[in-house]
Amino acid sequence: MGSTVITIPADVELALPKNIQNKDERQKFSIFGIISNLTLRVLDQKTKQDTRKLLHSIKVGVALVLVSLLYLLNPLYEQVGENAMWAIMTVVVIFEFYAGATLCKGLNRGMGTILGGVLGCSAATFAQEVGGMGKGNAVMIGSWVFVMGATATYFRLVPSIKKRYDYGVLIFILTFNLVIVSGLRADKVLEIARDRLSTIAMGFAVCIFVSLLVFPTWTSDELHDSTAHKFQLLADSIEGCLENYFRLDKENMKDDSISSSCKSVLNSKSKDETLANFAKWEPWHGKFGLNYPWTKYLQVGELLRDLATIVISLKGCLQSPRQPWSGLMQSIEEPSEAVGLTLAWSLRELGESLVKMRRCNKEAVIVPKLNSMRLELSSIVSPSKFGPIENVDGLAIASFVFLLTEMIEKLEELAKVIEELGELAGFHTK
Repeated sequence: MGSTVITIPADVELALPKNIQNKDERQKFSIFGIISNLTLRVLDQKTKQDTRKLLHSIKVGVALVLVSLLYLLNPLYEQVGENAMWAIMTVVVIFEFYAGATLCKGLNRGMGTILGGVLGCSAATFAQEVGGMGKGNAVMIGSWVFVMGATATYFRLVPSIKKRYDYGVLIFILTFNLVIVSGLRADKVLEIARDRLSTIAMGFAVCIFVSLLVFPTWTSDELHDSTAHKFQLLADSIEGCLENYFRLDKENMKDDSISSSCKSVLNSKSKDETLANFAKWEPWHGKFGLNYPWTKYLQVGELLRDLATIVISLKGCLQSPRQPWSGLMQSIEEPSEAVGLTLAWSLRELGESLVKMRRCNKEAVIVPKLNSMRLELSSIVSPSKFGPIENVDGLAIASFVFLLTEMIEKLEELAKVIEELGELAGFHTK
């Protein structure tokens, strides 16, 4: 049997959307390429995280050895005595993974200890002067314990106080009760309070020295990097959704990475708020100033979570058993992929602007592309293009276009917030 060889000219290209005509873009748009990129990033992040955990463990060990010298060296032990245990307890309690968290707990512990000690000594002295040494003294001390404990606990439940000073109020309650009650049975309550406070200050100083000066792990860096990483996760998820939608073999689609990426973004609110709270306690360092707008990072996180919900809704819409007929899907494939690539590119551009701390140039680059994509989506549902569409097909197309339009709206809001963040934080231009 003869065969015919058809020669294809070298200058002929496949009819792909203009956004993905080159090989690199087509590979990036492949779902397998997305999964492999995600896997490599996760492994790289895991290695960095493991290294940081190891360094933190070593730093805690060093800090414990330093405060243990109060026990191990006789000249130091003669000065502090058994109160050296309070320095060790301070290191164990307040040394956290992030420098901002250590500083927050240390300052809270210091303020709570000083305030509780001063008020406890004052209350004990007042009770002794008024109630004498008999039952009257015990009644006065019991009254002080009740009033101060109830009042401090009430203030501890106030959201604004609980958010930043919960640990300090807890230490205040503990210190106040220990001082005033021990004053009932001990003669030298002022001397005891002074010695304990001095050893607590020693433990706090060791923690701050090791945490802030020896390979510090800054909370602000973690919040900055984790926020920027969410842009990449959502960009990959959008590309993966559209790649799955236009696959012919829908039964073997692998979309676990899409769901896990979106869920990780949705579940990040508590972590973001905690990191932002600790970042406010950190001193000036590196690229961050004293009055860095950390609240803007929380606003960016909220918009990214809104966008993640839309991506999950889009994923559910694309997995619905009621889909447009194949001919209609092929007709919207090219403009839909163009919109998806532009959305992913815009997200990556905003994320890169945040990572490199530079202006995103919203009006010149981001907004024109998003406006053109809005026009592209309008052409998808144009009656002049498709003619009459059955009800089921029309509903499927309308849902699909609506969710993509919602993504464009959220991206415009994100671009605006990133630009405001750049102005407040002094991001440099390209």
